[in-house]
Amino acid sequence: MRILITILFSSLMMAPQSVIADKVLTFNTTGKSPLNNAQQTGFMDEVSREAFRRIGYKIKTVQLPAERGLRNVNAGIEDGEMSRIAGLNKSYPNLLQVPEKIMDWEFVVFSSVPINLDNGWSALDNKTVSFLNGWKILERNVPETANILKVQNAEQLFALLKKNRTDYVLYEKWSGLLIIKNRQLSDIKLRHPALAKKQMFLYLHKKHKDLIPKLTTALKQMKEDGTYSRIFNQVLKPLQ
Repeated sequence: MRILITILFSSLMMAPQSVIADKVLTFNTTGKSPLNNAQQTGFMDEVSREAFRRIGYKIKTVQLPAERGLRNVNAGIEDGEMSRIAGLNKSYPNLLQVPEKIMDWEFVVFSSVPINLDNGWSALDNKTVSFLNGWKILERNVPETANILKVQNAEQLFALLKKNRTDYVLYEKWSGLLIIKNRQLSDIKLRHPALAKKQMFLYLHKKHKDLIPKLTTALKQMKEDGTYSRIFNQVLKPLQ
């Protein structure tokens, strides 16, 4: 019996690194508070953490510049992307999309001066606009006639707007609203309607392809059992 226990103990001592490493996945995210934060208490943090918990995994997040994050996940350096629009596997073939969306993102305009957005993207013709480098939907849709300033983070975005170095900031709705609230930027307003509303998806590196059906089921179950709504009401609803 003592020999058997010794063998089992030795096996466990030799295995933990590989076992534990396989149970913790690293995700890059471009989301900011209230969607993602360092404490992993943002809306997407909570949703994804619960979804992975249901399939027996833990996650941690990093926040790399958008373009570098995609390249890293495509190379397998990180395990996945937490929030991207559909179809990125066309440009990054090693990324596999989880088909059940994590949430909808509204890509909106923030500004100190009004703008008529009834005609959508074309309203930005010949305007000075700013957005984050690597945000593909913006890079693909902002008119070429616009004077485009790309920056690396949201702090730079709203600093440009505050200093009148740009006319319009293009950003995600919830994160922009929180910045305005926290910094008391009462002169900067969310402009309606949104330029685009897009479903956002988790992506996994192809080495984790076996997790995709399980993760899809977990996300669907969270929406059916009320967990998803509960997280929304706790994190995002107060900003409405």
